[in-house]
Amino acid sequence: MEETFWSLLPPFIMILLVLLTRRVLLSLGAGIVVGALMVESYDILGTLERIWFSFQNLFYAEGAWDIWSVQLIIFLLLLGILIAFLTATGGAQAFGQWAVNRVRTRKGSQYTTGLLGVAIFIDDYFNSLTIGQVSRPITDRQNVSRAKLAYLIDSTSAPVTVLTPISSWGAYIIGIIATIISTHELTELSALTTFVQMIPYNFYAIAAVMLVFLAIFFKLEIGPMKKHEQRAEASGTLIDPENPDVPGDLKGGVKENGHGRVYHLLLPLLVLLVTTITMMVITGIQGSEDGVTLVSTFANTDVNLSLVLGGTLAVILSMILYAVQPGEKTNFFSVTWEGIKAMLPAVYILILAWMIVAIIEAIGTDDYLVGIVEEASLNAAYLPVMIFLIAGVTAFATGTSWGTFGLMLPIAGSMAVELDPTLLVPALSAVLAGSVFGDHCSPISDTSVLSSTGAGSNHIDHIVTQIPYALIAATSTILGYLAFALTSSVIIGLVVTIAILIGIVLLLKNK
Repeated sequence: MEETFWSLLPPFIMILLVLLTRRVLLSLGAGIVVGALMVESYDILGTLERIWFSFQNLFYAEGAWDIWSVQLIIFLLLLGILIAFLTATGGAQAFGQWAVNRVRTRKGSQYTTGLLGVAIFIDDYFNSLTIGQVSRPITDRQNVSRAKLAYLIDSTSAPVTVLTPISSWGAYIIGIIATIISTHELTELSALTTFVQMIPYNFYAIAAVMLVFLAIFFKLEIGPMKKHEQRAEASGTLIDPENPDVPGDLKGGVKENGHGRVYHLLLPLLVLLVTTITMMVITGIQGSEDGVTLVSTFANTDVNLSLVLGGTLAVILSMILYAVQPGEKTNFFSVTWEGIKAMLPAVYILILAWMIVAIIEAIGTDDYLVGIVEEASLNAAYLPVMIFLIAGVTAFATGTSWGTFGLMLPIAGSMAVELDPTLLVPALSAVLAGSVFGDHCSPISDTSVLSSTGAGSNHIDHIVTQIPYALIAATSTILGYLAFALTSSVIIGLVVTIAILIGIVLLLKNK
């Protein structure tokens, strides 16, 4: 059943259960078990071993610790502790009150979040978690639902980062492009120049970012998002009472100090921001063996190590600020434990998402989907739209845009060179567009998990409410790529994408 149509069964079961039960841990667990049974030909002992090793290999494989995954989990726990101390100092409350006096409308609070998402483009993880901490007090005060906040964060993290060469994503993609250029001996091209040329062809990323601001301006609340926003605006209930378990939310075990000031929140977050960016530059320079450039720095940066160091210093500072405050204080251990407990749901989801990605890789779901592209006989002009759709399905089923980049970019490059070399740039860009689209809709996407965490939103509520917006951007993208196929003009394709996007928004708003 490996690398066949049946390899789609585990992600299908998992996604179906998510939609039917809204219990993400149960759904992920079911997908893992079904996938492991299929990989091991329904041998029970082999299945149990496969499940165990899919967990163990996240942290320890081939005689070495996987520091990357350990560091990300450590950072999530540090972030939970930081949130707890920012609450305990009264800094979050003081900042919320300060922001209310300056950001006076619901739209203003959402525009602030969207603009921060565009401005912080160096890494999607950093974007999702940092913007959540800054924006949440502002949007909470304006009764913006946490599901809406998660959408704003998620749709201005990956789409912005994938358009930027000076980012961890850009550096990774440029590295793959360099390999494609070398393999096909395309000596007239450079990897960085090719990436820059790809930007206007990434119709989905452009549409997704535009849709964020159109949705704010027109107050476009569609599908399940409408219920969340109406409830939040009417009663101030920001989270669905039927799904109260959200990552990053404290359960009332931390008492806010009445002497809190705005700097109690801003100083630790500033330390987190400055330390993380500084360490990303330092580790990137240290990892650049063949000469230091801006691109090589971001290509070789250690994002998770940088996040851990930034998080550690921010937590230490927040503890010091809490310790020197006057007034009655909650026990330090209790505040720390409340912060850790708040992040455990995100950690559980992330670990199970990583496990099912490993199972899906073993069963060959991604290889099966990629094989469809390789075997397709199609008019060369329609290559970008075909690649967009397959990349979208692959990222949706596997939960990873980066993994889809690694699989699909070389194949898209080979097909373009063979069919029509002038389609190389649009074909590669369609991979990026489709991967981000699929990632936006996938409940096992780590970027979506972290966006839920940063926003303090129930994860499934975030996915279900975001999908309609992602489909609007994807529909516009498909029609844009079809226009490009008919005209060979990126300008016409992009204009059609934007025009269709605006048209759909106006149509939905009028209805």
